[in-house]
Amino acid sequence: MNRETAGEQDRGSGPPVVLGAGPALRAAIGGATAAEGTGRIPFNKPYMTGRELFHIAQAVSFENIAGDGYFTQECARFLETRFGLGSALMVTSCTAALEMAAMLCDLQPGDEVIMPSFTFVSTASAVMRAGGTPVFADVRPDTLNIDVDQVEQLINDRTRALLPIHYAGVACEMDRLMALADRHDLIVIEDAAQGVNAAHRSRALGAIGHLGCYSFHDTKNFVCGEGGALAVNDPAMIERAEILRDKGTNRRQFWRGEVDKYTWVDLGSSFVPSEISCAFLLAQFESMDAMQDRRDHLWNLYQDRLKPLAADGLVTLPTVPADCRSNSHIFQLLMNDERTRDGVIAHLAAQDIHAVFHYVPLHSSPMGRKLTPDPARLPVTDDITGRLVRLPMYYELTEADVARVCTAIDTYCRSPATGR
Repeated sequence: MNRETAGEQDRGSGPPVVLGAGPALRAAIGGATAAEGTGRIPFNKPYMTGRELFHIAQAVSFENIAGDGYFTQECARFLETRFGLGSALMVTSCTAALEMAAMLCDLQPGDEVIMPSFTFVSTASAVMRAGGTPVFADVRPDTLNIDVDQVEQLINDRTRALLPIHYAGVACEMDRLMALADRHDLIVIEDAAQGVNAAHRSRALGAIGHLGCYSFHDTKNFVCGEGGALAVNDPAMIERAEILRDKGTNRRQFWRGEVDKYTWVDLGSSFVPSEISCAFLLAQFESMDAMQDRRDHLWNLYQDRLKPLAADGLVTLPTVPADCRSNSHIFQLLMNDERTRDGVIAHLAAQDIHAVFHYVPLHSSPMGRKLTPDPARLPVTDDITGRLVRLPMYYELTEADVARVCTAIDTYCRSPATGR
């Protein structure tokens, strides 16, 4: 299961799609896509810049596609330079990055890690696999990010780490979280799966905490199918992070000539991605600015077109605090109640527009209830999860598509038949 809600994958049943290819090429391969043939607007659609296949061919010609070759190293260097990371380690997924981060915390039975319940399963399962216990906090009603006031109340002698997620590419209150961590000697792991190329007070998300975790899954802004990176910003953790990533061996030290042979020195796993994935990803990185500009433009179009509905109290628009630079990963609306949210999703579906809800909160999930049979009350989380709808957002979405989505929402919300 990927890091997004099941059902957000929008593949359809039509012919295979060549990502980012023009209509003529798609038609030559197998006819028009469902979106082009029927006017359907999918929720998500991965984009190819045009250099991905060229880089993959280069990787094959270099005769090393297993991993940690030229393209893996170039992707890591790009992230380190662009975002000011201590060290970037490319991994197979953000789940892998979270698992490595949890392992680096040396969690012992009874150790607690505070995180939001409004997140994907990997945030919690990584902690549990490492032997720790997730402690769920509520979120703020505006940004949907972790409520730092509640975090402070939850810290106790068993707390080992804080694990905020940057929802929708909007930063948590990292200054306050880092101050709490310093005061209580805690590790901060940023779940920046949705936060690649976003910032808080001019600092890149993933570069602020001791550790940061990125996703390049095909539902994200910059993709390689499945992929991720671990940012190691605490120099004391870098050597062990390298070892854990490489099956628990000191192979990277061997490559650098620091040891005369490599061997098993710690309990790690196989977290190294293939060169094929990183070759694809490097092409995405090379076009990061253009891709970001497009997403920002589409996000702002949604915001402008839906302001009248918000002014009339029919929807709540996303909030981006002044000290945050969003990466426009998600455009979400909060409807006034669950019935309206479900009605909007159904109405959009009838118009061939695929919109989705988001997480089932972890504290109310079947596994969460096993973990905590009497879960804490998280009123904001419980409220927003029934009212949130995510709108289509991807590079090839057009201005006309945005207008169509917004018109459909406006029509439903203002319809006398809905009782509004």
